[in-house]
Formats: sequence, structure tokens, C-alpha cells
Amino acid sequence: MSDAPDEKGGNRMLGSLSTAATGMSAQQFMMDIISNNLANVNTTGYKQSRAEFASLAYQDIFTAGTPTSQNTQSPTGLYRGHGVRTVATNRLFTLGNIKHTGNPLDLAIGGDGFFQVQLQNGQVAYTRDGSFKLDGQGRIVTSDGYIVVPNIVIPSDATSVDIAPNGTVTVMGANGTPTQVGSITLVKFLNPAGLNALGDNLYSATSASGQPIQGVPNQDGFGALRQGYLEMSNVDIIQQMVGMINAQRAYEFDARVIQTSDQMLQDTATLKR
Repeated sequence: MSDAPDEKGGNRMLGSLSTAATGMSAQQFMMDIISNNLANVNTTGYKQSRAEFASLAYQDIFTAGTPTSQNTQSPTGLYRGHGVRTVATNRLFTLGNIKHTGNPLDLAIGGDGFFQVQLQNGQVAYTRDGSFKLDGQGRIVTSDGYIVVPNIVIPSDATSVDIAPNGTVTVMGANGTPTQVGSITLVKFLNPAGLNALGDNLYSATSASGQPIQGVPNQDGFGALRQGYLEMSNVDIIQQMVGMINAQRAYEFDARVIQTSDQMLQDTATLKR
């Protein structure tokens, strides 16, 4: 059998340095994701993210099935890896805890769906944050003043606002007569993980998410609206803490590999003197 592995010994030593460095970089990225999740543990409608990794390309010194003699072959081959790389940040759209607030303009979606809001540039963005307000014109808006789509105006003489699970908005006038002023609709996506996070609890559609599918709350797979409630963050604090400990330990081990490889290189250099 070829003695190529021994001939490449020096390269393998240098390879351990770069391989461990990729591990340290990956764990640092993991800590960045975890810190952002924990920072948003009290953010309304926030969806936690998860870092995903893949191994780098392998170097085949000889492949499985390589003849080792006239009548035998290697059952496993001989190869070495070159480390790890970050391939994706996956956002998990599981339902967060529903918290009662008593505010009639607070809305939680009890299932699939996103609210639609219109940005200043006319673009429509999407959110799970239903902490809505009224602006000076009686329009239902987000905390940043973006208009909820479709535009619904609450009359100035309204004494109460009722939002049904199917999104129908009814106000009680000063004369005690109920009046329907509009209906809140929702959208959903084939791949919500493909949405682009804009910040401010907003998302925009991408080619990966697919086009928005509009529907009525509490029908055709859309979640029902719950008036006077808010969906809280779905961050699992214990899970994040465990992930942080694992990332820290892996980072320390990769750093130790670099220290050990460096010491072995120094020993090799001493032998050559």
C-alpha cells in the first residue's frame, strides 16, 4: 500500500490548525445566534433562529475499495476532513406563548399566518407582532406607525372595538349601534423560513419563501385572531443556555487543538536543528 499518508505528515499538522480554526469560527457564529435569541426573549412575536452547519470537503488519500494486495482491498479508505462551515440560519416559526393583555387592539394569531403592514416606501411587509395602535386619523397601525393592510379606520365616536376570530372589525357607535368597519386578513407562505428579516419584527417575501397566500383568519388553515392577547417570543431559554454551554466547550476544545498543534510544530522544528 502507498505510504502517502506519511509523506503528507507535515501538511496534516498544518491542516489541524486550519481545521480547528473553522471550528472556532463556527462556534462563534453559534454564540452570535444564541445571544440574539436571548436578547429577544421578551420581543413580541419574535421567532428564534438556529445555526446549521456542514462539514467541509474531504481529502481522499485513498478511497474505499482501493486494492491493498492482489486479493484484498481497503474496506473503509483513508481520508481526512478540513473542518466545518456555517450553511444556514434557520428561523423556527413555532407558536409562542399567548399572553392576555386586555388591550382591545392587541391581536394574537392562534396558528399560521402573518399580518400585513405597509411600509413608507409602499412595500408590504409581514409580521406576527399584533401590538397595534390607532394613529391620529383613526387608522390601525403598528408601534412604528405602519398602516395595517387592509386599511381600517375606527370612527372617532366609537365607544368600543370588537375584532372577531375571523378578523371582522365592529365598532359600537355613540348611539349604541354596532357598525362593521372592515376585516383584517392574513397571509401565509409555503416556506416561512425563507422570509427576509427586516428588523422591527417585520419580514419581506423572497423567491425562497414563495408568494404570499392571502386568506381569512380561522379558515382554510389560517389561525384565529384572539383580541386582547399577544403572542410572545418562542425562545426556549433553557435550550439556549444548553446550546451556549455546548458552543463554549467546543470553542475551548478547538482552541486547545490549535495550542497542541502549535506545540507539536515547535517540537518538530527543534528536532530539525
